Amino acid sequence: MPLRLNEFRAASMKIIVIGKSGQLAWELSQLSTVTQEVICLGRNDLDIEDVASISRVLVAYNADAVINASAYTAVDNAESDSARAYALNAEAVGHIATVCKELLLPLVHISTDFVFHGDKGIPYLPGDDINPLGVYGASKAKGENLINEIYPENSTIIRTSWVYSTHGNNFVKTMLNLMAVRPELGIISDQIGTPTYASGLAKACLLCITNRFVGVHHYTDSGVASWFDFAVAIQNIALDLGLLEKRIPIRPITTADYPTPAKRPHYSVLDKSSLANAIPELPLEHWQAQLKNMMTALKAGQAKV
Repeated sequence: MPLRLNEFRAASMKIIVIGKSGQLAWELSQLSTVTQEVICLGRNDLDIEDVASISRVLVAYNADAVINASAYTAVDNAESDSARAYALNAEAVGHIATVCKELLLPLVHISTDFVFHGDKGIPYLPGDDINPLGVYGASKAKGENLINEIYPENSTIIRTSWVYSTHGNNFVKTMLNLMAVRPELGIISDQIGTPTYASGLAKACLLCITNRFVGVHHYTDSGVASWFDFAVAIQNIALDLGLLEKRIPIRPITTADYPTPAKRPHYSVLDKSSLANAIPELPLEHWQAQLKNMMTALKAGQAKV
């Protein structure tokens, strides 16, 4: 006898995503199904700085798992706003971990390549020593430490880098806008990492929950690039797809040519083998292929530049 609709819904998994407005939350919302419902909540729905608020909301939604995609991500502003960065990236993360432990909910938390110094020269392993260069990275590292102290037995920390999506503001969209109006661009060529399409990251988060895979791990797309390489690829694909009308010169510049309040890692490529080996169905495409996928989605009108 087939399940009635209300019975089917009752049997589904409810995954609460904390951080409603971000790129990852949007991509996660696109993966919501009847059997794996993704519900994204923002600051108007719960207060991540208040344990009681977090607990009340998760109980009200009858949550089965939590993905924390919220963060203070203004890397340069964090240098002069450290109290707020630590409040959102560390203390609030501890609150979320505490509530998830009390309710026995699996927790996936998104962290960053900025926890590393950037002087290793080969891809960073999840167990490598962390040594952040600035407040943003240090606050994210503190959040990781709190999860590992409070709820390591049922938590997954996924470090990622250079995230972009069809939704929200990101490097790809900024480049497309600038390439349409500027006669030329200078882009940093001595910071090395890997771009990550948030669509693949969203799938990785859900796979960690369904596979009950815990611990500290890394996820980005595959391959290596500088910001200069990334920008050149964006222009080439945009011209092929008709998102840009003309080519402009793109010059490689150094970090010293473009000083910022916060220091960035020189090299922050992340080794993804722990996740890839444990979850064979994990999407690990080359960053240029994923970039084309995202920009094709833009052209198709799924989101506006």
